[in-house]
Amino acid sequence: MTTITTSRPVMAAYPGGPLSIWHPVHLGTDETGGHVYVSLTERNMLLGGEPGSGKSVALQLIVAHAALSLDCILILIDGKRVELGLWRAAARFIGPAIDDAIDTLHWLQSLIDERTEQLLDMGARKVTPDLGWPLYLVAVDEIAYYSATVGSKAQQNEFSACNRDVVARGRAPGIIPVEATQRPSADIMPTSLRDLFGYRWAFRCSTDASSDTILGHGTANTGYTATDIPDDSPGVGWLRAEGTRLPRRVKSAYLSTDDIITLAAHAAQLRQEAAG
Repeated sequence: MTTITTSRPVMAAYPGGPLSIWHPVHLGTDETGGHVYVSLTERNMLLGGEPGSGKSVALQLIVAHAALSLDCILILIDGKRVELGLWRAAARFIGPAIDDAIDTLHWLQSLIDERTEQLLDMGARKVTPDLGWPLYLVAVDEIAYYSATVGSKAQQNEFSACNRDVVARGRAPGIIPVEATQRPSADIMPTSLRDLFGYRWAFRCSTDASSDTILGHGTANTGYTATDIPDDSPGVGWLRAEGTRLPRRVKSAYLSTDDIITLAAHAAQLRQEAAG
């Protein structure tokens, strides 16, 4: 992958053609200036932080890579519409209707059942590149919108139960959930769900408890807390990923709205051309 060296690293590094979801995703730079990449093919990711902390911008980086990867089917669930909606021409897009979000999760559960049965018949334990199966990246911006804000209590519970199942069972059959929340609290992100995410990225939080909800219980006591991120440092967060037990401070790369519009249109064109 092209080395990223400019102030607009994502656009500067993009080679113009399709990417692959099997390739590492560039997230930004660490405190030494080194570039930070993560492989998402066998890991889920949780992002959390206060409004304005840079969480949604970071999520856009992952969505951009997935949209430009023709071996990835992109599913976007965004109650606000405007965070991920610009990618809708290259994705299956679900807006604020909670029933649509639940139906999509049910469909993903059926896909997991189907794929795991096929893997079992082949004597395989997980999806690998040689199978030629597309991976599915499922990006959710603001879990709390569906789990605690809109709809009836029964609908919220249904969304939460289905979401937990997809996160829990999706890895082996090639379903990659990447989820974000502005409210990193225990009622929105219970331990039973949080602990299913292999990667966590905590942006500015108001309390150690909120930071720990993203990074893991007791992380603040070891000196790693998102409460120490200044208000004037959007995009800076503590990242736990790639087998490291301790978080590292990472500044996310940046995509402007114009960048997103350009890349989304290009991704849609690449997909249309690939479909014939």
